[in-house]
Amino acid sequence: MKFSQLILQLKADPLEANQNSLGSNPHLDPDLTGAAPVEAAPPGTLSYIEGGKFAAQISTTTASALILPQHEPFQIQATQRGIAWISVAAPRLMFAQAIALFYTPFHPAPGIHPTAVIDPTATIGAGAAVGAHVVIQAGVKLGDGICIHPNVVIYPNVQIGDRTLLHANCVIHERTQIGADCVIHSGAAIGSEGFGFVPTSQGWVKMQQSGYTVLEDKVEVGCNSAIDRPAVGETRIARDTKLDNLVHIAHNCYIGEGCALAAQVGLAGGVKTGKGVILGGQVGAANLTYIGDRAQAGAKAGLHGNVAAGAVMMGNPATPYKTFLKSSAIYNRLPEMQQSMKQMQQKLEELQRQIQALEGKADVLCDD
Repeated sequence: MKFSQLILQLKADPLEANQNSLGSNPHLDPDLTGAAPVEAAPPGTLSYIEGGKFAAQISTTTASALILPQHEPFQIQATQRGIAWISVAAPRLMFAQAIALFYTPFHPAPGIHPTAVIDPTATIGAGAAVGAHVVIQAGVKLGDGICIHPNVVIYPNVQIGDRTLLHANCVIHERTQIGADCVIHSGAAIGSEGFGFVPTSQGWVKMQQSGYTVLEDKVEVGCNSAIDRPAVGETRIARDTKLDNLVHIAHNCYIGEGCALAAQVGLAGGVKTGKGVILGGQVGAANLTYIGDRAQAGAKAGLHGNVAAGAVMMGNPATPYKTFLKSSAIYNRLPEMQQSMKQMQQKLEELQRQIQALEGKADVLCDD
């Protein structure tokens, strides 16, 4: 594909149309065969520069074309090196769209594999692809254009919307509702039983998990993640939220629209978030925690109380980011601070001995 053709297709994308492209180098129009990371891009590939800290890579990359930020010195440098470029406000966004022009994920042709086991009461929409050894149980309703890879198991009375993709070996438990254009990756368990047990003097009594799990449209769930259904009520993941691999969402949680949860995030029962929340890897939230709109928590943060909208939290227990940085600086100095305290203690003890000695001499003089 010619670079000029790629630019035309990218500019036609409605997401990129609002990015205020500054232009491109019209004198170079290389053939491009794919996209690659800037530090390892071979000739004939496209890459991108996201910001100033990557600027040095313009002078070393062997990519034939770059997507640049709106920064004229970068454009001059690329031109001097004979690299074709386009400059936009969001280089990473345009690069993501460019990859889609070179790569199409595997999608099986519509049809039902002869080894699939489908209950006669299940309904499957037009253009669906159902892979080998898929099990679809009673009362399931599947939308148009759905794609189900091999070995997926769908329990009774599940509803799944149009064009949703279920990767191999995921499990959708009873009465789960999944919207349109969702992606469930391999090994994920959606609507599995919540962790509900009541302690008694004779042991644990199991509380049946009779509630629902609901995924709204455009939700993506990573490999080996688990989203539990509650004893009563629902667990809900709102529209356009993305979960990484190995994420656990407990019973009665509500995750707001447009959130992103990185790998190994664990949310206890009843956690609720606003919109646009971002949680880093291994973040944990205690029962009934509320996380406000657009709040962020860094990797391994432990959220033991409510988080205000827009807050940035770090550490365990989590504190505001600036407080965490100050605490971290103090923590690194603890050995020297301990040594200083020992020295101060020794000096204090010496002063106390001197004072006692002086007081003893004063008593002797008074007696005389």
